[in-house]
Amino acid sequence: MRVSLVFTTLNEEGTIASLLDSVLAQTQPSDEVIMADGGSRDSTIARAETYEGRLPLSMLQAPGANIARGRNLAIGAAQGDVIACTDAGVRLPPNWLADLVRPIEAGAAGAAGFFHAEGRGAFQVALGATILPHADDIDPERFLPSCRSVAFRKVAWEHAGGFPEWLDYCEDLVFDLALRRLYGPFAFVPSASVAFPPRRSLGAFFRQYYRYARGDGKALLWTRRHLARYAAYLLTPAVLVAAHTLSPPAPPILATLVWVGVVAGVAGYLGRPYRRLVRMWGPLAGPERLAAAGLVPLIRLTGDMAKMAGYPAGLWWRWRHRGAARGP
Repeated sequence: MRVSLVFTTLNEEGTIASLLDSVLAQTQPSDEVIMADGGSRDSTIARAETYEGRLPLSMLQAPGANIARGRNLAIGAAQGDVIACTDAGVRLPPNWLADLVRPIEAGAAGAAGFFHAEGRGAFQVALGATILPHADDIDPERFLPSCRSVAFRKVAWEHAGGFPEWLDYCEDLVFDLALRRLYGPFAFVPSASVAFPPRRSLGAFFRQYYRYARGDGKALLWTRRHLARYAAYLLTPAVLVAAHTLSPPAPPILATLVWVGVVAGVAGYLGRPYRRLVRMWGPLAGPERLAAAGLVPLIRLTGDMAKMAGYPAGLWWRWRHRGAARGP
């Protein structure tokens, strides 16, 4: 089988070399590498051109194209039977392509790689531990891969209708769902795990998760999860107030049970991020570890606020663009 590696770029002059160097280092080289650029105004294209003699690299320039459009253009131009997708900004381990395409060569329609944070300092380590699952947390039958690390047959992409170009975020999840409906679960390949740096500030993280949640609203993804989040943040304060202001007063045991329930819920909500943090904080010094531990609840809260702001914005967009929007 011929294998085509595709990715999109937009103003990635600071990361394009790291990605292409890791493509060069693959134990199984791809038959072609196709980069779709959405209109970079920096030196991304010039830097990529320096790899043309070392990689079977071709570049498509599509100013204004969103990520879904860029991927579709690159895949449409690809000659390979198997499409491997990644993103600018990541670093591929040498075994990535070989491991990722092996299940497809054995008959699978799609293979799901994985991803992990490659952060520096307390904030990035805490962010990676808080928002990113560990491979042990994954149910392979239900896992929907990010396009940072995924491969599929080109014919499967055609049957699924390609990536939804009406979405600017969460387009890979909608595509995953379509592919899974047609062919069943992806083959899970945790060894094909790409490294990427998390956001560097709470503001950047808030914007990222706001956009993700807005994409969820546009595509009507994970409605129950979003409703559960609203319920938790709205009902918990109401229950606490009611337990202390009932007339006649509630028995003291009731207020105590309410607080025990709240503390248990918060502990459960933060428990997994803290367990991941302990695995990841090896490079941090003692004070940085304490700082990272203190950041976990703040990151959780910021992410939840971003999601609760972004989801209704996406629903509003969906209502205003009823002719373009479709379901997952």
